Amino acid sequence: MTDALRKGAVLKLIVSEYIAKAVPVASEIIARNYKLGVSPATIRNDMARLEEEGYINRPHASAGGIPTDKGYRYYVESMTEDIEPPLAEQQLVDSLFRAVDREFEECVKLAAKLLARLVRNIAVVTPPKAARCRFKHLELIAVHEFLILMVLVLSEAKLKQQFLYFSESATQEELTAIASRLNAICAGLTSSEILAQKPRLSPKGEQVAEAVANVMMAESKLEYDEPCFEGLRLMLSQPEFIRSDRLLGIMEMMEGKSWLESVLCRLSEGRVKVIIGEESQGVMLRDLSLVFSQYGIPNEIGGAVGVIGPTRMDYVRVVPMVRYLSGALSNLVAKVHCGG
Repeated sequence: MTDALRKGAVLKLIVSEYIAKAVPVASEIIARNYKLGVSPATIRNDMARLEEEGYINRPHASAGGIPTDKGYRYYVESMTEDIEPPLAEQQLVDSLFRAVDREFEECVKLAAKLLARLVRNIAVVTPPKAARCRFKHLELIAVHEFLILMVLVLSEAKLKQQFLYFSESATQEELTAIASRLNAICAGLTSSEILAQKPRLSPKGEQVAEAVANVMMAESKLEYDEPCFEGLRLMLSQPEFIRSDRLLGIMEMMEGKSWLESVLCRLSEGRVKVIIGEESQGVMLRDLSLVFSQYGIPNEIGGAVGVIGPTRMDYVRVVPMVRYLSGALSNLVAKVHCGG
């Protein structure tokens, strides 16, 4: 084994030991537990070089090593993509999605609960969202003489409600006729295509069509739907989060969504994205790692699934699990979206 290969092996052992035990890893531990064919002194020299190169931190020369973000990155990059979750966990995921009669919203919540339980960290799953929002069905309900409730069903059975005000009174019979007309000519259309239908409508119908298009345009601007979070207590039970000020920071982060949007926009199709500590470029995420993947049908419909945890995350367990669950969700989306 060359010096470079041995140094890389020592670093991976330091990371795996620290992930498992959350205590600094001494050279004696590596020399005693692993057969590297060199003396403890050589391992100490390797650790000194790893510290100089920024892969580990040591409080003092005789102390054990703690991986830095750079050390974790080396560890993640050295993982092979053919690692799979244990067979029992694959079967758990498969059984979760076997009941195709479930609502997809329920599947998203169950997927987040299962993922959090398996990896002992925060799981995040966003519901599938169509790349282009499409009209499905409309109902208009007379609430008052000039006040109407618009109930709009969009692609993927998403329900939106909004009140409309007419300058002239409208009977329920008239509203039903307007809704029937729009349902007939707008089924499957996008917002811009619906606006193109306005000349074929009455003045009240034009107002409703414009309101429908505005709702759909606002929906289309959302990159992802409201995420489902599970496992906060599981993550906070780990030693990294004993400090009360860190707990408060995590809670504040979870209440806001801008950090999640910045993470999700960095995802690429078909790959698991691992963001470690300061790579996130956000103060709230500086000592956390995020493992995320997209799922769904490319350019048609999709969402995201991921895990949030300390940088001392069990990447060998988390990355394959996120990849497998992403694939299972993609298969389910294809089954539901394509009708079987």
